[in-house]
Amino acid sequence: MPLRSVDRLSPFWQATGLAIVIVLIVVAPAWVLLQANQSAVEAADWVQHTLEVDARAQALGQNIRDVEAASLALAAGVPRSERFDKRIADARTGVTEELLALQRLTQDNPGQQLRLGELRGQVRLRLQSMHDIAQPHAQPLPAEQISQAVTRYPVGALIAALIKQERDLLAQRQTQYEQRIRLTELTRWGAVLAQILVLAAISFFALRQMRRRLNAERDAQTASAHASVVLDTVREPIAVVDRDLRVVLANVAFGELYGMRDEPGERQKLTELSGGAWADEETTRRLAEVLNRGRELWDYEREQITHDGVRRVMMINARRMPLPETEENTVMITASDISARRAGENRIHELNRQLEGKVEQISDVNRELEAFSYSVSHDLRAPLRHTAGFADKLQRHLGEAADEKSRHYLQVISSSAKRMSDLIDDLLVYSRLGRSAMRLQAVDMQSLAQETRSMLDANARMDQPGRNIQWKLSALPVVVGDENMLRQVWLNLLGNAVKYSVNSQPAIIEVEHRYDEERNHHFSVRDNGAGFDMAYAGKLFGVFQRLHSASEFAGTGIGLASVRRVLTRHNGRIWAESRPGEGAIFHFILPSNAELARGPSGHD
Repeated sequence: MPLRSVDRLSPFWQATGLAIVIVLIVVAPAWVLLQANQSAVEAADWVQHTLEVDARAQALGQNIRDVEAASLALAAGVPRSERFDKRIADARTGVTEELLALQRLTQDNPGQQLRLGELRGQVRLRLQSMHDIAQPHAQPLPAEQISQAVTRYPVGALIAALIKQERDLLAQRQTQYEQRIRLTELTRWGAVLAQILVLAAISFFALRQMRRRLNAERDAQTASAHASVVLDTVREPIAVVDRDLRVVLANVAFGELYGMRDEPGERQKLTELSGGAWADEETTRRLAEVLNRGRELWDYEREQITHDGVRRVMMINARRMPLPETEENTVMITASDISARRAGENRIHELNRQLEGKVEQISDVNRELEAFSYSVSHDLRAPLRHTAGFADKLQRHLGEAADEKSRHYLQVISSSAKRMSDLIDDLLVYSRLGRSAMRLQAVDMQSLAQETRSMLDANARMDQPGRNIQWKLSALPVVVGDENMLRQVWLNLLGNAVKYSVNSQPAIIEVEHRYDEERNHHFSVRDNGAGFDMAYAGKLFGVFQRLHSASEFAGTGIGLASVRRVLTRHNGRIWAESRPGEGAIFHFILPSNAELARGPSGHD
């Protein structure tokens, strides 16, 4: 673990880790040594066990040889004596005892048990053969019969195999014993080395902790001095009071504002400062609740007369704070002078009230203007119909008798009446777009653009047969808005693109859509028509504002104003980019569905 990670641990966890390390270097090595010693003892026991098996096997062979020697001597005619009988009896008893001992000692070794079983059978048969030749006979047995009795049931090879197996085991167990002894030594020296390292680490950390503690005490003293400097530098009055509302600590700003005496060790009563600025019942009650109930006092406004005799509006905040060096609970108070802000707020409220009156006046004027435009538009229709109608009747009345000048005058009257009618129609549409309530719904902009394109194509074929218009409509989204109003947007923008590209062959009109950085819908309509000078772009969206003469391009100058009004009511906006003779691009933004759902604008 890095040293910084160790430093971040709490003292409890550091002590716990130290205890664990001590246990590991004391208990763990002791346990390992104990296990190693036990293993060494076990290895020594196994070595002793193997030696005992070897000795028992040697003794078994010796007892068998004793029986054979005594039996062969008797068979050869040596006079029978008590010594020979005792020797044979002792040897037979020794054979039995050694076989039982070997049976017990090799019971954990199936291979040796198998050899011992075979050896036991051969020994029994060999002893029986020796018993038979050792019986009294009339004359000594022939040498051939004695030799046959000796060689019929061999046991030497079995005993040798038994001993060899045990000696092989002995070599292995001696090797294991030596390995355990070496492991024990390595473990002992490893434990010693680990203990030395841990003691060195503990010493290092103890010294380091001591240095850190000294540094921390020095830093604490420095921080305390810095805190005092910062506290005195802060221009916001700050004070700490005890349970009796006596000032324990206060910065310079508090002392200057409330006229505290600069007497070290004296705790002045808060309610006695500045002629009782803090002595009102409500303030003392709230501070008592902060101290006794732990409640926090936020943005409590109170008028106070400070030490300089000025009446100020103070914003008071307070919260309970235990002192670090004692268990005493205190209250930290901050008092901010908001007199200027309060005066500013009062001025703002007065200005807002005046502004509301102005807005209401403007709304009344707008309503009057809407009513005026609507009334004028309707009232103008009757005389306009009369003018157009009588001009038509006069033309039919004169017939062929009318000269060229009369026909020209009548044509001017008719065209002017038609233009006036178009102006009135557009003015009514513009007025209706500002007055009618919006019906928000899902509007498929792709369908509106396609319908407008189809209508404009049909009109172009009727008015200018053979005109070539190339449309490039990208995929358009579904938006939330008023369908009839948005239809007017496409009708005016696409209609203008068709109208002002009449001299371009072919006329290319592109409609695109993308999302801006705020995920609003960004539409653009591009044409390769006449274009305009950007110096006059500010006039584009005004009522009756035109950048081309009526003789060059027909129109009333209300279409783009209507587009702007619709988009404004949808919380959108529109602008244009162009150069003379290089076409124009009209961009308009519609907010996302969520933004529009917050409420569209009522008027532009």
